Amino acid sequence: MGTPDRSQAPLLLRVAEAVPPVWLVLVGIVSVQTGAGVAKSLFEALPPAAVVWLRLLTSAVLLVLVARPALRARPRGDWLVVAGYGTALAMMNFFIYQAFARIPLGIAVTIEYLGPLAIALLGSRSRIDVLWAAMAGLGVVALGLESGSMDPLGVAFAVLAAVAWAGYILLSAATGRRFSGTSGLALASVVGVLVMAPMGVAEGGAALLDWRLLLFGLVVGVLSSVVPYTLELTALRRMPPRVFGVLMSLQPAAAALVGLVLLGEALTPWQWVAVACVIVASAGSTRTSAGRDDDDGGADEAPTPLSDEHPQDR
Repeated sequence: MGTPDRSQAPLLLRVAEAVPPVWLVLVGIVSVQTGAGVAKSLFEALPPAAVVWLRLLTSAVLLVLVARPALRARPRGDWLVVAGYGTALAMMNFFIYQAFARIPLGIAVTIEYLGPLAIALLGSRSRIDVLWAAMAGLGVVALGLESGSMDPLGVAFAVLAAVAWAGYILLSAATGRRFSGTSGLALASVVGVLVMAPMGVAEGGAALLDWRLLLFGLVVGVLSSVVPYTLELTALRRMPPRVFGVLMSLQPAAAALVGLVLLGEALTPWQWVAVACVIVASAGSTRTSAGRDDDDGGADEAPTPLSDEHPQDR
């Protein structure tokens, strides 16, 4: 078999392979949060549920084309797991976009990040993880000091998004044991599109026929899924998962900065403290888990809940 012709590879992939992996992850993070910022700017013309549906539709088309999942000879249990996975994916997106519509982007993402952080900490027996749990708790307290200035319904939606993300992680593990590669995620994305279709189409209505809004919806899907998916998969082939996990902990800060630049959402000092606390707790938990994997002889082979769940999968 001949060597693959790299000139036939997609342009984005060829460019990505020439960039240091750390920068690929950072660009992917900015892309995800920029996609969220663009989505929020659409909410006046297109309701959040419709934007979520367009984003999931873009992701599903991409993943199905890439993964080409097999549909035959699957036991009923596999379909139940992937159905649950897809529903969690849809609800996670729905809840966080509802939160985006009501509270600053950075705060919504910070609260949402408590979901995977809780999974990582609850699954640990290390004493040092008590420190990371306390740090996350301090972040929650800091947000509580500013709760009077935030829409309580927006905070509630962000909490629900955190719960949905935690469920997504658990179902992701179950799906990964039953489906190879990204085929499980591709099928789950299709389920997510079907789950969100009634609400997305009903709320979007005639606006979904406006080609300009559809174009912006496509941009959200590309920024939130296509670009980071490509960049992060390329980066993961060239860096340890533990390093990837620590870098991904910067998501709340990136969301806060994108909210400030694109949407004019300035956070208060206490809100910045909350963002910083969650970032430190997330990075610390990831590093601690990676250290235990190294001690067990499994370095770079056992990603943590904070390193192997990509925000663009949402």
